[in-house]
Amino acid sequence: MKVEITGNNIDITPGIRERIEGKFKKLEAKRNLDIIGRHASVTKRANGKHKVEAYATIAGGKVVASAEQEDLFGAIREMYQKLERQLDKLQHKGEARRATHAQAPGVEEPEVELEEE
Repeated sequence: MKVEITGNNIDITPGIRERIEGKFKKLEAKRNLDIIGRHASVTKRANGKHKVEAYATIAGGKVVASAEQEDLFGAIREMYQKLERQLDKLQHKGEARRATHAQAPGVEEPEVELEEE
């Protein structure tokens, strides 16, 4: 599994690369998914905060998550949690209950007994 990781105003150290790749491996194992495309971008802002954005492509679509915190590893953790929620929603989208008119309750007419003479 190869994750494309780009850094803006920050060098991608082996520790950062290992953490991000570990999060993607965990997503794949936990959700039992085959992630086709993986990309992460790490940016160090002028205000001292770190922004982490990630894109994951699966057969059903593409999910995007981003997080911004002063702690880089905290931002990676938050980004992972967002990706996990979105993948869960995407994976169970077909199972979601959808209302149809066939299932809508109709107005029942009372039965009227006719008297025979």
